[in-house]
Amino acid sequence: MEEKRVATFPKPVFHRIPNFIGAEKAANTLRKLLEYETARSIFCNPDSPQQPIREMALTDGKKVVMATPRLTKGFLLLDPNNIPFNHIYEASMIHGAFKYGLSVRPDEIKIDLFVAGSVAVAPNGGRLGKETGYSDQEYIIVKNAGSLAPQTPVVTTVHDIQIVENIPSDKWDIPVNIIITPTQLIRVTKAHSNV
Repeated sequence: MEEKRVATFPKPVFHRIPNFIGAEKAANTLRKLLEYETARSIFCNPDSPQQPIREMALTDGKKVVMATPRLTKGFLLLDPNNIPFNHIYEASMIHGAFKYGLSVRPDEIKIDLFVAGSVAVAPNGGRLGKETGYSDQEYIIVKNAGSLAPQTPVVTTVHDIQIVENIPSDKWDIPVNIIITPTQLIRVTKAHSNV
């Protein structure tokens, strides 16, 4: 991604969910989906490429549930009703989420849409994170707490270059239902059930 000049801050992209040019455009495509429109509460990973989604959701009056980095402090609930409108951008960043977010237990939240960061994805829904398994753990935690319905869609936003032909998966890997890039929207048609 760096060689092709599609990666953006923070760099280097190794050992992280890579931020990419066009993340805002991908977020705006998500905004047009019925799954987003009807969601009242969105789970969104804390990584840089999904910051536009967190900001957009808060601006649109949706609650955002965010895992703290490496789950060190559990989960934060960002309620736009408790954030001054001119501080929404700050609240959508990690440091701002700690300032404006409320620490919550997984069983205290309901999630209508789950956004996971990805290093690479495949059109069949296979997803590769940064090899730490945090998105998979976060998904399992909120699902086991009863905060996530089995039909809750899992979305990821990536650059087109991050789409690969195939990604092997294990039984604990969460597949994605919707892949959004700056130029395309892929709905995974293969029927599967998430972990």
